[in-house]
Amino acid sequence: MQVILREDVTHLGEVGDVVSVKPGYARNYLLPRGLAVQANDRQLKRVQHEKAVIEAKVQRLKAGAEGEAKKLTGVTLDIEKAAGENGKLFGSVTSMEIEALLRGRGYDVNRRKILLEGNIKELGSYDVGIKLHRDVVAHIKVNVKPAKVDLGEDTEAEGEAAEA
Repeated sequence: MQVILREDVTHLGEVGDVVSVKPGYARNYLLPRGLAVQANDRQLKRVQHEKAVIEAKVQRLKAGAEGEAKKLTGVTLDIEKAAGENGKLFGSVTSMEIEALLRGRGYDVNRRKILLEGNIKELGSYDVGIKLHRDVVAHIKVNVKPAKVDLGEDTEAEGEAAEA
């Protein structure tokens, strides 16, 4: 049975694809959920029109994402974290922290769009990607520096009291 997909279906196809599936799969799963419509001339013409509309919308979104990427490219974030002598952090830098710093600078970025291979667990400079669109990724620089520890006079007085 030939059907036209109205939504992306994993392992089957993308929106607008004409695919051949078994009748039971189409009748019992794809058609009732609105994931596909039966392929005929009328539906093919409608899908071609919808594809053109969707393509225009995707191009507008991509253009907006490219503009946002230009703004984000070159942004450098400095994060101070407590670290041991060997450069390992006590904790890690997460996408939530990066999101908060970007929001503080006026950039509206969802933390799920921040591409970290894993949490940052050592001092240093890192290149972090931000996926703004399917085809657009902006890169920012994240510098992780050791936090300055303030050993005030109170600490010295406590140390002397402990010795006595």
